[in-house]
Parts: sequence; C-alpha cells; structure tokens
Amino acid sequence: MNKKFLFLAIALLSAFSLQAKPRIDRAEPLCWWTEMNCPLTLMLHGEDLADAQVTIQLLNNGKPVKGECTGLQVKSQHNAESPNYLFVDLAVNQAGTYRITLKKGKYSSKVDYTIHTRREGSRDRQGFNSSDMIYLIMSDRFVDGDESNNTLPQMAEPANKENVHGRFGGDIQGIINSLDHIAALGATAIWPTPLLEDNEAAWSYHGYACSDYYHIDPRYGSNELYCQMVEKAHEKGIKFIMDMVPNHCGGTHWWMKDLPYQDWINQFDKFTNTHNVFSANYDINASEYDRLLSNRGWFDRPMPDMNLENPDLLQYFKQWAIWWIEYANLDGLRVDTYPYIEMIPGSEWVKAIMDEYPYINIVGECWTRPTPAVAYWQSGVKNHNGFDSHLPSVMDFPLEEAIRQALEGDGHGWGGGLTRVYDVLTMDYMYADVNDILIMLGNHDMDRIADVVKDQDPRRVKLATTLIATMRGIPQVFYGDEYAMKSADRQLGHSTLRMPLPLGDEVTAEMQDMFDYQSRLFQWRKGEPVIHTGKTMHFMSRDNTYGFFRYNDNEAVFVFVNASSDNRTIPTANYAEILSKYNTVGVDVITGKPYNLSQKDIVVEPLSSIVVKLQK
Repeated sequence: MNKKFLFLAIALLSAFSLQAKPRIDRAEPLCWWTEMNCPLTLMLHGEDLADAQVTIQLLNNGKPVKGECTGLQVKSQHNAESPNYLFVDLAVNQAGTYRITLKKGKYSSKVDYTIHTRREGSRDRQGFNSSDMIYLIMSDRFVDGDESNNTLPQMAEPANKENVHGRFGGDIQGIINSLDHIAALGATAIWPTPLLEDNEAAWSYHGYACSDYYHIDPRYGSNELYCQMVEKAHEKGIKFIMDMVPNHCGGTHWWMKDLPYQDWINQFDKFTNTHNVFSANYDINASEYDRLLSNRGWFDRPMPDMNLENPDLLQYFKQWAIWWIEYANLDGLRVDTYPYIEMIPGSEWVKAIMDEYPYINIVGECWTRPTPAVAYWQSGVKNHNGFDSHLPSVMDFPLEEAIRQALEGDGHGWGGGLTRVYDVLTMDYMYADVNDILIMLGNHDMDRIADVVKDQDPRRVKLATTLIATMRGIPQVFYGDEYAMKSADRQLGHSTLRMPLPLGDEVTAEMQDMFDYQSRLFQWRKGEPVIHTGKTMHFMSRDNTYGFFRYNDNEAVFVFVNASSDNRTIPTANYAEILSKYNTVGVDVITGKPYNLSQKDIVVEPLSSIVVKLQK
C-alpha cells in the first residue's frame, strides 16, 4: 500500500474516532411541560454532538421501557456552526422521564429529561395590573438574610460591604424575611432586579450580566429557594415579577467560550457601543447605520449584545421566559432595555410569551422622555410603520421626570412646578391603555426621590407619593423610598443609592412617619376600583397646585396637591361640572378629616395634599 495513502487513511480514521465520542454537558431548557403552546427545541451542548443520531426512550423506575416511545418524539434536528451543539425539535405528548441518547458510531452519550404535567389553570394566570402596587428591590443590596452564601469559592466576586461598588450580601432569604414589611406597606407585587447567576469579577451585584439563564446565582440562593419565595409571597397576596434581560448576556456566560454560531451575538471588528438613542427605531428620517447601531451595539463592554435575529437564539429566549414563568409560577415580567433588542424578533419574543399566557403582564423598560416615544412601545398603539411590540405595559418615564422637576423647586415661572405634571397627563391619548402603564418616582438607575426634592424635604416626598398612589397606571415604589431614604454619596454614582434597607433601630421616627403615610395610601388604594380603572378629569395647575378627579359611574376621588410654600384655597367653583354629579361631602383618606367640597373657602396648607372620597 502506498505510504502516503496509508497515512491519509490513518488520519481520517483518527479524526473519525475523535468525532465519534459525543458528550452531553448541558440540556436546556432544564425540563418542559405537557400542553404548552410553545414548541420545544432542546439545545444540547457538550463535545462532538454534530450529526449525532438521536433516540428517545421512556423510563420506568430509571429503566428504559421497550418499544416505540410516543410520549416524547424527535421531529427534527440540526447542527450549529460549532460541532459542540445540537438542536433537537421535540413533540411533547405525555408527561414522564425520558432518556435521550446521542450516538455517533460505536460511541454514545445519554441525558435524562423530564416532561411534567402542566399545573392546572397555568395558562389563565392573571398578571399584575392597575390594582397592584409594585415594590422594586435591588436584590444584592436589600436585606442579607443568609450570611453563609455571601462569598462562595466557585463565584468570582466575594462580598465586600466596604466597597460601595461591591457585593453586600442581599439574597432571597432576605426578601422572604421582609415579606411582612412589604405587605404592610400595601405592595401587592414584588420586582427584584435579576437573581440569575452573574459571575463577573466586579460589579456583579447588579445582576444584569447573566452567566447562566437557568440557574439562580448561588450567592442569592437556589432555584428551589426562589420557588419557595414566590410561593410564600403568593400566600400573602403578593404577585411576583421576574426581571429579564434578553438584549445582552454577561461576558462570563458559559457559551462565550464556544458560541453556537458566530452571529449568536452581534460582533464588530472592535468594541462598538450602542448609541443609546433608540428613536432610530421609529424615526422616519433615520439612517440604516443608526438603526443598526441602536439594536446591535453593545450596552457595555462586559455585556455582549445578543442577536435575536438568529432563529435558534430567539427560540432559546422564548423557551427561557416561558420556562421560568411555568417553573416558578410567576405573575409577570419586567424586560430590561427593551428597545435595544432587534425590533421584529423582540416583538415575536413577547408575543410567544403572551400566546402562552394571555392574561399575564409584561412591562418593558423604554427609557425615554417624550410621551409619544414611550407610547410607541405599548401594544395596541397604531404606529406609523405598523409595528406592534406586543408589550401590554411600558414605564412612564415622562411622568416620573415631570414629578421630580415639579418638586425640585418652588414652581415659579411659565410651565414650572405642577404644570409639568398636568402637561404630561394631557398626552394620555397617546397610549393604547393608559391604566396599564407603570408609574414611578424613581428606580435603581436614578437618584432617589428624597435626593432630588427641594431641601430634601420629606413633605415633598409625601406629595410625590400621593400623586402616584392616585393617578392612572400601576404604581411602583423603589425599596427604601417608603422611608424617604437618601443616597449615601451621590458623587460616587448609582451604587450609593442602592444601599441596604434600614432595619430595627436604624428606622428613625421620621422614617416611620413616612412609612405610615405611604402605608395608609397604598393600603387604601388596594380596595378602590375607581383608582384602578376610573377615568381622570384634571384642571390646569394654578399657583403650583394641581387638582384632579378619578371617577366612574358610582364614585369619585378628589385629589388636591399644594406644592407651594403658602396656603392655597381650593377653587371648588371651577370643578362644578364634575362635583355636581356626586355628593360633595367626603372624608380625606389620609387624615380622616371631613370635607364639604361645595364650600368656597377650603384651605390646603403648604406642601400638603388631600385625597377625598365622594359617592353618588
């Protein structure tokens, strides 16, 4: 035999042998359920999985059942660019545990996979809505309920409470321990910042650089403890919202060492930041260059930008969101940096979730200030380009800005003070459903409300709280704002506004007074359909005051806010068109003081408000 030919034959045989030893390291999603609308595509990762023959057997007490397997069947399979991935489309027909075998030549690898029976009523679960108040938690900074998991050898960043940018140790147990506090405030839903694994060497506390989409970061707890937290919250009448980030992952995500496809992430010759101006998505004059940069640029260096135009990645993310809702029995999602996602795939992602759970709620972070630019992203808006995000809810950043600006000064000058709030509300016609937008005074990415109001006066914080507790929409309170917490040092950045919740003796009398004020408002709000779904009639702001009514056919709530430094008389005569429809005698829900709104000399003290309930 020709030596050259012999050498080639041996090389080919060796290569074949190397390729014929498949090893499965991961199978995602981790499990699935019967009767799901979303099809199941299993992503397998390991070594030399390409072109493997896939067979499935039903297991009974851990042993394969002979005969054809009909409960879980292979519909199709396809390779990725990396030989270490295999995507398997499965038909799910019956609950059970199955053995999936990948065979190449004489070698094989196995993984057991479970199909569960879907929980009764899962599809019809009700999401958060305008009857709720959402409590936002910065997970690592909130409450440390278990110090034993603060530093773990397998995780890159240890706890360091001396570093304002480091991990503090807040965890799932801390949230569980605080459920009574949250319920006492009047919150009916919780939104923690991401709890999934984030294994960056620094700044990992924020959680927005995910390194494993299917596992809770062990410094917070475990998947099982996460489910227990949701269950315990439900027992107290509190819904649970998961913060999801499909736009980017973390640089330490396991797949970054072995991408399925080169276009799994958006890649450039050198680091390319998004321009953070997502108006390019709807701007009729925008260049294609700017439009692509908006969606494909990286949010930050440690956060590779995901390319949802890759169909396998899009399917992966659809299943990921649905998996967590079903697995943990969630009530809704908050989607980080939603407009940075490729528009059409992002819309398809949301639609897949809503098709699975028609009555759940998903709120998108669409952080921009003009109301039309925010409304563009709410489902049902008739956009000029026909785009529909399928998002039921968006965040009302224009209102947040208006309230802050109204209360950071004395309101002098044209268009100043509470006129800003009035002006924003005049744009409500832009939204498809104004009651389903999320309203807030701030969040984990901006200075606290107590930082920005004039003189850091707690009375102004109370005014702001009165507004979001009585306006249309879904109010959200950032943890600590119930105490009018201030940032530790604003010059050091956002890390210092994300400090631990005061506990025990740390709660001063002034803090407790603020909590009691907000608790009275939000506890009352829970039982008021007129606030949840009623219409709004408001009157132009005068002398830095603002009066408005929330009303329906049976009752009304009158709100009057005096943000000036002087006494103000309520112009009740101006409100005749709506007051004539109700009994004008009511009680202030905050103080219990009676009011007769037919009188012309009702005085409201400086930096105070009244909320009066009226009946027919």
